[in-house]
Amino acid sequence: MADDLDFTELRQLRATRPEAVREAAAARIRRPLLGPDGRLMLVAADHPARGALGVRGNGAAMADRYDLLRRLATALRRPGVDGVVGTADVLEDLLLLGELDGKVAIGSMNRGGLQGSVFELDDRFTGYDAAGLAAMGFDGGKMLTRIDLDDSATVSTLEASANAVSELAAHQLIAMVEPFLSRRDATGRVVNDLNPAAVARSVAIASGLGGTSAYTWLKLPVVPDMAAVMAATTLPALLLGGDPVEHPEETYARWRQALAVPGVRGLVVGRALLYPPDGDVAAAVDAAVGLVRADTEVAA
Repeated sequence: MADDLDFTELRQLRATRPEAVREAAAARIRRPLLGPDGRLMLVAADHPARGALGVRGNGAAMADRYDLLRRLATALRRPGVDGVVGTADVLEDLLLLGELDGKVAIGSMNRGGLQGSVFELDDRFTGYDAAGLAAMGFDGGKMLTRIDLDDSATVSTLEASANAVSELAAHQLIAMVEPFLSRRDATGRVVNDLNPAAVARSVAIASGLGGTSAYTWLKLPVVPDMAAVMAATTLPALLLGGDPVEHPEETYARWRQALAVPGVRGLVVGRALLYPPDGDVAAAVDAAVGLVRADTEVAA
């Protein structure tokens, strides 16, 4: 993993020069959202702000911010990785460390539905807003949009997501919507319905949010019949990784099949690549890049 990050300087800037964040954002080298191959490979790092720190049964895997930043820097430096999804604290750390030049940066917007809380489905917007993303020169905003037909808090999340889609579009920024049909199980835990019909229904709902869908992308789980899911929309979609529970080769096989479905443009993966079972972040990222860009040559 990346061992050349200057955390002493990062802490110094955080304490004495908060304006350095805006300066780094203004100086950042930007790039188009999509490259010539029309594919996108993003690393996700917005889990900690929702209190979701666990990976493969280790409930505190993402608790060490310095370890996370080393893993992120390793991933972002690999050929074929386009950028990152994160909350303000993570993206600003990466900015100050100089790791976002030439990368796509998507800010996470709603992190209020803390994992395991009684208000988990009241997923309020406690992160970026559209104006803040535009001011930072970032490329878009991501919103988790869980829909529980038995929970009245869902309509608030839908309204907030719709407003965010419209506001991002007004700034010509991507709105990355991550929809699920969700419910609470017998223990009160929020679970997502990954039946293809349920995912397709969530896609239909998410696609209609906001006053325009011109800048809307979808972030979707990999389910057995992705063709049926993608038949529900003409919007571009990226596949999410989720909390890995199976062997990496099984995961890669599912991704490979789903990436071949028309409309799927790439991956947004966090824990599965940042915390692989063997600890080799670079190898895990390279394997994912190879799937996303199977028909193109990745420049070193």
